Amino acid sequence: MLHEREIPEEWLWRTVRNPDRSEEITQGTTHYIKAIPEQGGRFLRVVVNTRVRPNQVVTLFFDRRLGRHR
Repeated sequence: MLHEREIPEEWLWRTVRNPDRSEEITQGTTHYIKAIPEQGGRFLRVVVNTRVRPNQVVTLFFDRRLGRHR
């Protein structure tokens, strides 16, 4: 998904390691959300399966529902 959506890997790690917020959506799935200044403040959402070790990134995308951080 990184390459397909042209999202730099560094943004993935920035979001997971230091999110603006995180949400446990379902048991074992956590969503990490962070505004990315290089994308005009758009919010990157990284979905991680925490039931497996090591944790596995399920998907990542810029969440249009959240708009932009100003």
